[in-house]
Amino acid sequence: MDVFNRKESAPDAWRVFRILSEFVDGFESMTNLGPSVSIFGSARLPPDNPYYQLAVEVARHVAHKGFSIITGGGPGIMEAANKGAQEAKGNSCGLVIDLPFESASNSYIDPRFHLKFRYFFVRKVMFIRYAQGYVFLPGGVGTLDELFEALTLIQTKKIHPFPIYLMGKTYWNSMVDWLKDVVLANQCISPSDLDLIQITDDPVEVADGIERHFQRDRVIKNF
Repeated sequence: MDVFNRKESAPDAWRVFRILSEFVDGFESMTNLGPSVSIFGSARLPPDNPYYQLAVEVARHVAHKGFSIITGGGPGIMEAANKGAQEAKGNSCGLVIDLPFESASNSYIDPRFHLKFRYFFVRKVMFIRYAQGYVFLPGGVGTLDELFEALTLIQTKKIHPFPIYLMGKTYWNSMVDWLKDVVLANQCISPSDLDLIQITDDPVEVADGIERHFQRDRVIKNF
């Protein structure tokens, strides 16, 4: 029985080293990014989709403020955000995950900030650790996962609060209404939890809001 247990536990024990190496590679590379904003959205939206262009524009405005842009490194909205970062001559980072339906990274990622991950949870730490703000455009399960994880971490005070913007009012309004009419009505969240979310279609508003929050935080930390 002891021999059996050792054989079964060996793969998990060695897996720790692979996980640790992903953390080390991520930390060493992303420390050089500087202040950053993570932008999320669907990999399935093509360049002729209006949300694709909205992602290019918001990334461009945010990058003009001096922030690096972090995405999941795939196609669709992620590609658009990396493209906007490069058009603004800002740092363009892609945190690529090994998935069966995303065959390649997009071509707008800076080579020095092109990181590949096997584990979702390591990748999520990188999105959170180096971000001064989150921007969500229309997306599916993965986008929603990142949104609600960020809200959970802020709500439970596990991380310092930062701005969370939802772009695409017609896409997000029904979800926010559900949170108000059902989740809040059943007292499963507090009214203040809804204040963590801001909905807008204005890239300038997003860029200005993230910059204000960042500058205010710097003053508080240096006080």
